[in-house]
Amino acid sequence: MSVLSALPFLKPVHLRSLRSSPGGQRRHTLPASEFRCLSPEDAVSVFEIEREAFISVSGDCPLHLDEIRHFLNLCPELSLGWFEEGRLVAFIIGSLWDQDRLSQAALTLHKPRGTAVHIHVLAVHRTFRQQGKGSILMWRYLQYLRCLPFARRALLMCEDFLVPFYQKCGFEPLGPCEVTVGELAFIEMQHPVRGHAFMRRNSGC
Repeated sequence: MSVLSALPFLKPVHLRSLRSSPGGQRRHTLPASEFRCLSPEDAVSVFEIEREAFISVSGDCPLHLDEIRHFLNLCPELSLGWFEEGRLVAFIIGSLWDQDRLSQAALTLHKPRGTAVHIHVLAVHRTFRQQGKGSILMWRYLQYLRCLPFARRALLMCEDFLVPFYQKCGFEPLGPCEVTVGELAFIEMQHPVRGHAFMRRNSGC
């Protein structure tokens, strides 16, 4: 059984997946809302959303197009995309890390034996912002990680102004991050993945 087939909360959410045709017969349409892991074929759509979201704020992107393809080839199971009627509206990309804290190498490496999921980027398409989609997607992603036997915690780094958002998602600050990008400095945050037996018991894992 694949990882995805065992995770009902990642399967399409059909708010209105069937409609009646004029002749009275029902026909299939694209699911109104769907969550699934990303594939390398999604890389361009991912980069377009990320570029618009980050360039205007920080002048650079967490991941460039070749890096997005790199991670979606190595560890697509650590990504999650939110699609509305077939269109990507929000996404998360992660990889595995094998140390207590993030280092500069974590920006480009995937450590298959790691137990920490490094969340590289979460971004929402500009026309879908201010709707709570980032929080919802992060909640689903953390639920998904609880079903992966190797995942013990989630790590990320963010600028100061984003710390309250991630705290609302359940992350705790670990202090200043060792990683810098140009003149940007970051706060490192973590979220435990294990130790949530009740949530796992009710998530279909």
